[in-house]
Amino acid sequence: MSSKPGTYTLGPDDGTLSVRTGRTGAAAKAGHDLVIHVTTWAATLRLGDTPQDTGLELEVDATSLHVREGTGGMQSLGDDDKADIRTTIHDDVLKGRAIAFRSTEVTGADGRLSVQGELTLAGTTRPLAFDLALGDDGRVTGTAVVKQSDWGIKPYSALFGALKVADEVRVEIDAALPQSR
Repeated sequence: MSSKPGTYTLGPDDGTLSVRTGRTGAAAKAGHDLVIHVTTWAATLRLGDTPQDTGLELEVDATSLHVREGTGGMQSLGDDDKADIRTTIHDDVLKGRAIAFRSTEVTGADGRLSVQGELTLAGTTRPLAFDLALGDDGRVTGTAVVKQSDWGIKPYSALFGALKVADEVRVEIDAALPQSR
């Protein structure tokens, strides 16, 4: 393992937790691919001497998702558009319900960890697996693909269903372990 064993607490001051969405449907050209930053989150990463002694817990404030960027579309996203999207995410998609992840098994070697656990999203808990990389520089990076419908979330749609947010969204982390600062 690339990093020193121990317990590390991570949050927005240590890096970025983001959600990337895509678009689909007959009117996909009208929509935007979004980069959404989670502004309130806390993770505890326990690095053991072996991956089997390693664990990860994550708590996310579901009301803290903010659109940072929208690419594509017929016109650029303004601040009002970003605020409207934030309201839709909070009121219609996540409904302010807690988001949490708890690992159940970690395997791997040489700074690459395969993490399996349970994600609670929109009131539903289901298994989720993803990989994390622990760099020699103390960086933690990884991507998890979440299929919204697996958690009972109907992907947002507009224009009578002709424009939809893709069912699969990517959740990405890029953070520095505290000792690497």
